[in-house]
Amino acid sequence: MKTNCLIVDDEPLARELIRNHIQKLDNFEIVAECGDAMKALEVLRSHRVDLMFMDIQMPQITGIEFLKTLKHPPQVIITTAYREYALEGFELDVVDYLLKPITFERFLKAVNKYFQVSSGNPGPVENHSPVNTADDTFIYVKENKKVLKLHLKDILYIEGLSEYVKIHTPEKRIVTKTSMTSMEEKLPDNDFMRIHKSYIVSLRKIEAFTSTSIEILGKELPIGRSFKNRVVQVLHAGYSVMAS
Repeated sequence: MKTNCLIVDDEPLARELIRNHIQKLDNFEIVAECGDAMKALEVLRSHRVDLMFMDIQMPQITGIEFLKTLKHPPQVIITTAYREYALEGFELDVVDYLLKPITFERFLKAVNKYFQVSSGNPGPVENHSPVNTADDTFIYVKENKKVLKLHLKDILYIEGLSEYVKIHTPEKRIVTKTSMTSMEEKLPDNDFMRIHKSYIVSLRKIEAFTSTSIEILGKELPIGRSFKNRVVQVLHAGYSVMAS
């Protein structure tokens, strides 16, 4: 089944850019394009919309205000030139927050996030042209009442604590209320790996390993029995590449 998309932006050129990006992907269909929230509301009432690309600064009512009025909104990716609305957007559980001008590579990452948070959808979309993982890739995590920007390159490992997780970095520890499964879904599996029901590690930060444990910054982390085969396979594959 195709993913039905709605583009909401008062700038024709901005709509055209998102349209061009969407048309590069299989199984995506644009059901409508709107220049304001009122017309978008009519579309939402008459069409099935799975994913809405929405600007913030629009006539009559802003995208944020519009989103707050929807009882059952579709998944939303915000597209805007204003980064100061990022916190409010993520508090409304948007999939991603894209700053204009939006490159296809950044657009693709947002679409992959959409698949990760949407149950019953196929796996991530792949871009067939090579894309390097940027060192400034980040996620947002909520600690107490503050939403923090966390660069993936800074994560050493993640520790599960019942209803919370503790994210270990060289400089600090961040405790956020979420599950290990939810954290695992946010992280790229080529850079992070679950080694235990209570631990996710950064593959780049592993300093040593045995068949039962992994060492990161002098901290020894256990490898869970149910994860052992997968972990050993990945680690020894990396070791073989380095040794060849």
